[in-house]
Amino acid sequence: MQGVLIFLLVVFVLFLSGLRIAAEYERAVVFRLGRYKGIRGPGLFWIIPLNIERARIIDIRTTTVGVEPQETITKDSVTIRVNAVLWFRVVEPERAVIAVNDYRSAVYQVSLTTLRNIIGQHVLDEVLRERDQINDTLKSLIDKATEPWGIEVEMVEMKDVEIPESMQRAMAREAEAMREKRARIIKAEAELDASAKLSEASRQIAQNPAALELRRMQMISEVGAEQNTTTIIMMPSDFVTLAKSLSDSLSQKKTQG
Repeated sequence: MQGVLIFLLVVFVLFLSGLRIAAEYERAVVFRLGRYKGIRGPGLFWIIPLNIERARIIDIRTTTVGVEPQETITKDSVTIRVNAVLWFRVVEPERAVIAVNDYRSAVYQVSLTTLRNIIGQHVLDEVLRERDQINDTLKSLIDKATEPWGIEVEMVEMKDVEIPESMQRAMAREAEAMREKRARIIKAEAELDASAKLSEASRQIAQNPAALELRRMQMISEVGAEQNTTTIIMMPSDFVTLAKSLSDSLSQKKTQG
């Protein structure tokens, strides 16, 4: 009887030793005598003890990996330092264990080499302006490389792009030249519009010569209002004759009235 109790106690201890718990965000990859058996979890599960079955716990949450800054050469032979951030998660735990030794290190190395290769295929202006497109390309290439390992790449973002100081000064000069070019173009367009308006005004004045003299009188009054100076006006004889005839006509009308 005592031997039976000891046997039952040993069986009970062995049973308890085979109990395992996997959290909601974990999955257990179970191997039986070295062969893949299946996925267990989340929650409480049991494996055969005495190393007959072994469980490898895999975290299936999204993991963030920072790709360290590295020097790389763009397509137009500019040396820059660029880093990136990668978000990925395990979607097939059994492949993440069986297909690759250390899936975290493998994903990091793939991201490192892919980033360097992509930067080498673009000129500096494209790297600075088309980050979204480069990020999409990086995500596609890294996801394709890590798919056999049961890894899904969710997002890739380039963080910082460090440019040599000499290149920064050259880009600043280029930007200043572009701003000056736009300013000159705008000024030239304004002068063109002004010349068109002046041409139209000259045609209208040519049709009525008296308008030119009225405009001259208006300009003189404006000058006199702004500057406290004495102004000598040379009146055309036609304008004086016209004014005198108008004055005589008004005088005659008053006498007749």
